[in-house]
Amino acid sequence: MTDEPVKERPRRARTAVVVAAVLAVAVGATVLLWPDPGTKKAALPHPPPPPSTSSTPSPSPTKVLPYPYFLPGTCFDHPQLSTVITRAEARPCEQQHDGEAISDIVLPEGLTSDTQIGRALREACKAPLAQWEQRQGGGGPYYGFPLGPYLQYYKAGLRDATCTMTASDRQGGRKLTGQLR
Repeated sequence: MTDEPVKERPRRARTAVVVAAVLAVAVGATVLLWPDPGTKKAALPHPPPPPSTSSTPSPSPTKVLPYPYFLPGTCFDHPQLSTVITRAEARPCEQQHDGEAISDIVLPEGLTSDTQIGRALREACKAPLAQWEQRQGGGGPYYGFPLGPYLQYYKAGLRDATCTMTASDRQGGRKLTGQLR
């Protein structure tokens, strides 16, 4: 019986050594990984600037709207001006086309009918249309042809619209043959 306690001591000693080693590693790792109170954390990068709040914001080119919308400089044909298409389509400016987008706008809140939306579109497009018409130096007449949402889309929060300039105000009329100046 006296031999058993002797065998237990080395096993206990080994266990104690293993426990001590594990604790030493844990304490060492904690000390190494613990932040130094004298150092400051690196500042996070600034968030990106908010989107433009100018009067002519435009959505990203990948934004898809359920109504015709074109970025400025895009030439297009529209079924109200062309007899051969059924929906508005972008066209190369070097070919004959109905019009060109000259400005993008966002309609104000609070409109309650398609008539009010139409009035707001025409009003918002007056100034860009006058500027672009003057830049053409004659050769007109030119017409404003605003593109925007119907009331159902407006009520859903879709308020992006496009001011355009055309060479005709009727289906089958005069076409533009190049990009506006």
